Amino acid sequence: MTNNKGPIGVFDSGIGGLTVLKEIITVLPNEDTLYLGDTARLPYGTKSEETVVKYSIENTRFLLKYNIKLLVVACNTASAVSLSELRKQFSIPIIGVVEAGARAASRATKNGKVGIIGTETTVSSGAYTKAIREINADIETFGQSCPLFVPLVEEGWIDDDVTLAVAERYLGGFKNKGIDTLVLGCTHYPLLKGIIQKVMGNDVR
Repeated sequence: MTNNKGPIGVFDSGIGGLTVLKEIITVLPNEDTLYLGDTARLPYGTKSEETVVKYSIENTRFLLKYNIKLLVVACNTASAVSLSELRKQFSIPIIGVVEAGARAASRATKNGKVGIIGTETTVSSGAYTKAIREINADIETFGQSCPLFVPLVEEGWIDDDVTLAVAERYLGGFKNKGIDTLVLGCTHYPLLKGIIQKVMGNDVR
């Protein structure tokens, strides 16, 4: 890290980004961190791209009041549509989560077929598909928006029959695509990893 003594700033639309914050603390235990969960305007995934960019700029300005030295955009939707604008407007280093997810999926797939789940805005933006194909143009991607996953996580329905039924509805279409890797393109989704794995089976990473 730099010599700046300020904290690492992290923002997400809700509690999902805490999964990213946990990893940051694990890897960089001596760094101070500051987390902003914008639950007042949750979810971002159903908002227009213009609105998400506006929220992302406002969140960044808020965190900068605390002299952050680096910003992690822990929201996939914001990373997909706001990262370039944030980097234009602010001089601090800014890291998103899409690129890292794309690299991990590209390494993990054995048959070149990758499923992508995320919010409506993330999936429709094509950010993951673009990032994956920049790494390996031969990889075939299949997207599915899962808008109900975020409110289910925020309600704490992590291991619930309703959540399982919703997951089966959303993910059923992947069964005949032959994917061997699934990108959880929202920081809320790892909290549903058990249910997602149950629906997809152990052959899908």
